[in-house]
Amino acid sequence: MPSSLLTATLRVTEIFLSLQGESSRVGLPTVFIRLTGCPLRCGYCDTEYAFTGGETMALEAILDRVTGLHAHHVCVTGGEPLAQKNCPALLAALCDAGYSVSLETSGALDIGEVDARVSRIVDIKTPASGEAEKNRWENLALLTPSDEVKFVLCDEADYQWAKHALAEHHLPAKCPVLFSPVHGRLEPGQLADWILRDRLPVRMQVQLHKILWGVTPGR
Repeated sequence: MPSSLLTATLRVTEIFLSLQGESSRVGLPTVFIRLTGCPLRCGYCDTEYAFTGGETMALEAILDRVTGLHAHHVCVTGGEPLAQKNCPALLAALCDAGYSVSLETSGALDIGEVDARVSRIVDIKTPASGEAEKNRWENLALLTPSDEVKFVLCDEADYQWAKHALAEHHLPAKCPVLFSPVHGRLEPGQLADWILRDRLPVRMQVQLHKILWGVTPGR
């Protein structure tokens, strides 16, 4: 990577080591890089503290911080990380450094510039999120088997909406699909019953970090 890119800056809310709480990587020790800022305002958001503030850091300084935490897996999250123009450069630099890299994105912004080595966890916003109109459906054509699609569900109406989207866009044929209940709003057991009843080819997940610590990782 050119040295000029290593001096590129990003606004960072926090960098920390925790267990991955979601996706197919759940349970793995992971360094989280939480970038600041998000153009969405989902009603169930649990990282509102990342909307503003943060610290301006050079890409090289971010890499040094990650190195010091001694983990193979790195997750770039937010906020909405792709809202920062230098996020793709950060992702590529992490891959170049030999890390197994995942990106958690709202799905409202173009994922086409993300390095192909990155596992993109793309959130499709449901009606109860309040941001369903922000979904960038064009992203679905870019998905590969190494990516994942996530639906965060508030209620049965969200579940039925997600089930329709699953079939309409043939999502299980593109990549793994995750169904996740909103913590404190939809009982996990109820969601499990619906998935089994309808024989959906999805992976149900709960947020491991909230079971362990009751909070967002690092908080």
